[in-house]
Amino acid sequence: MELNFTFFNNWVQKQLGIELSAYKERQMQRRIVNIMHKAQVQTLEEYARLLEKDALERTAFIEHLTINVTNFYRNKEIFETFAQQLKTEIFAHFEAPKIWSAACSTGAEPYTLAMIAAKMNCPNARIIATDIDEAILHKARAGRYREYEVNELSKTELQRFFTRLPDGSFEAKNELKRKVTFKRQDLLQDPYEQSCHAVVCRNVTIYFKAQARDEVYRKLVAALVPGGILFTGATETINAASQLGLKKLDSFIYQKV
Repeated sequence: MELNFTFFNNWVQKQLGIELSAYKERQMQRRIVNIMHKAQVQTLEEYARLLEKDALERTAFIEHLTINVTNFYRNKEIFETFAQQLKTEIFAHFEAPKIWSAACSTGAEPYTLAMIAAKMNCPNARIIATDIDEAILHKARAGRYREYEVNELSKTELQRFFTRLPDGSFEAKNELKRKVTFKRQDLLQDPYEQSCHAVVCRNVTIYFKAQARDEVYRKLVAALVPGGILFTGATETINAASQLGLKKLDSFIYQKV
């Protein structure tokens, strides 16, 4: 049976506000088929009707669609290099830097940024964290993580920034939560944050078609102040970075000139 992805893409755009046509086609279609079969429906028209009437199925669809893979200090060696660039290029020059964690998933990344700012004595740093998935943002705001999810954190960091709960999980302390503001945002359609001193957008654009990817990078650069830095994922490359007004500081780290 041939599936009507044109119909479904249009339906998702209209009803859920998500632009599937900007994602890599075969990859996205595989994900849709997988979750459609889990819901035990045979056609995309039937699946759309299910999503329309069942809020839980709708939430499950969005969570499956968005790639919520993250952890503290993801790719730790690279992240620590970025932390040093933050210290020398941003914290040393700006009293109240604004840092945007785009596609923040469950919050490990923006909380990592908040910890870095605290450890580097930059108490006025503001962390903005955005994601397309409201359910994931709810989890991020709660700031609760299972033991294996915090295994990249030191004992000192856990003691300073987290509370261990009776079930063995860890919850971010209020001093850390207060540093991060979570918002819903679709990188493909919604307005971008502005006047940012650093933007972290990692392992996101690899799922976009080339035209959408390039437009996202253009907007991310526009969101930065001169001298601001952009941190991308270890599998992502910015083509012709200099044409976007960027110079390379290190692997996956760029500065707006």
